[in-house]
Amino acid sequence: MSNSTLKRAAVAVAVLGVVGVGGAVAVKQNAAVAAAAAPVAAVAAPAAAAPAPVAAPPISLPDFSVIVAHNGPAVVNINVTGSTKTAYNGPQGRDDPFADDPFYEFFRRFQGQQRGGQRAQPTHGLGSGFIISSDGIILTNAHVVRDASEVVVKLTDRREFRAKVLGSDPQSDVAVLKIDAKNLPVVPLAKNNDLKVGEWVLAIGSPYGLDNTVTAGVVSAKGRTLPDGNVPFIQTDVAVNPGNSGGPLFNTRGEVVGINSQIYSQTGGYQGLSFAIPIDVANKIKNQIVSTGKVVHAKLGVTVQEVNQGFADSFNLETPEGALISNVERGGPADKAGLKAGDVIRALNGQKIISSADLPSMVGLSTPGDKITLDVWRQGKPVQVTATLGNAKDKVMAQDDDGPADQASAKLRLGLSLRQLDPMERRESGIASGLLIQDAGGAAANAGVQPGDVLLSVNGRPVNSVDQVREVVGKAGKSVALLIQRGDDKIFIPVRLG
Repeated sequence: MSNSTLKRAAVAVAVLGVVGVGGAVAVKQNAAVAAAAAPVAAVAAPAAAAPAPVAAPPISLPDFSVIVAHNGPAVVNINVTGSTKTAYNGPQGRDDPFADDPFYEFFRRFQGQQRGGQRAQPTHGLGSGFIISSDGIILTNAHVVRDASEVVVKLTDRREFRAKVLGSDPQSDVAVLKIDAKNLPVVPLAKNNDLKVGEWVLAIGSPYGLDNTVTAGVVSAKGRTLPDGNVPFIQTDVAVNPGNSGGPLFNTRGEVVGINSQIYSQTGGYQGLSFAIPIDVANKIKNQIVSTGKVVHAKLGVTVQEVNQGFADSFNLETPEGALISNVERGGPADKAGLKAGDVIRALNGQKIISSADLPSMVGLSTPGDKITLDVWRQGKPVQVTATLGNAKDKVMAQDDDGPADQASAKLRLGLSLRQLDPMERRESGIASGLLIQDAGGAAANAGVQPGDVLLSVNGRPVNSVDQVREVVGKAGKSVALLIQRGDDKIFIPVRLG
């Protein structure tokens, strides 16, 4: 065995501010140690030659200076002025210096100058944007220009233009502006959604009004859905602060892959989590705004919730993935397609649904009238359902379950005391069938079931009698999924059965 000793020299690599510094890991053998070990190796018994050490592949960090020089002039600063109504608690009566004015009472009443009234309060905001057309089309965030009475766009050459808001979509947080100019620099938009987690990305924007500030980082995750949102965000660790909103996120080829939109922060400043709207989503919204001046979103007409391990056990799913339907809107696209409460949607047009939040994100960015194919898990079997998406603005009513009624009350394995709804209760609640939970104990109470809830189904099977509940629970494994009506809401509750 060779006694030679290897010593690896590590090269420290740092990214400071905006420019990456290239570096490589070198592997070097200590010459003195190798020379001293040579005689020993000469008298050693013959042995198979040890494999030569393999140097680690070179590690290089990107130099973003070319991207900044080429695309920086197309990134703009957006200055917004507007107004918002705020409560007025100014001086009253003789303490008001204008109280002796004969028109005081008139203005006090009709201009919101009374205590507890409202008055217009000027607002001012800063954001970023980027030029996508040489004739002055600019993309930014909808929240940047919300409630704006005037929008001024400042270019890197210090020219300023008043901008017209062609349209904005709060749901996707995309807005389109237009300035009266020609031969403007533009940024290229990525045409393929091939961004990878771990890939380097670059942001240019105006944090705190500091024009054309450059920050860099990597893609932390893709398809990230945030609360109350239908956008599959790109998550990065690029430093983004107030004022960066609406600015572009570039890949290393200098293409815009997203619009910087949100940060996760407990302080109001950057904490390592920033989110960008994918450029393909933003481009689709832009096309609608430019062509029609408005944006329409599609809907399926279901309420969904997360599939946890308890639901997976109840529905005999191998993994806790998908979107569990807890409610179907009467007359909506899902109802017409035959979807039911208790179905678990596993894929849309072949695209796998991991979290329940994936479904509204996919549907919301589709167009009303689109036909979609859903892979659904129903009562332990896979089925395919085709649905035609409707308009998200269309209003429909919640669907009621139908079924026979009979009087019964019993204490079940679940720990529930159940009885049929009487006719008056059905009329007042609008619930056509189901079992009223008079008392909840044991496993059901531990899971969150409450007296006064109405049990609609067990493991996706509608129940209208205690015998039906007992039959389904008797065949269940480790847990069951109860569909509960609580007030106006329908929710699934997983209950472990000891």
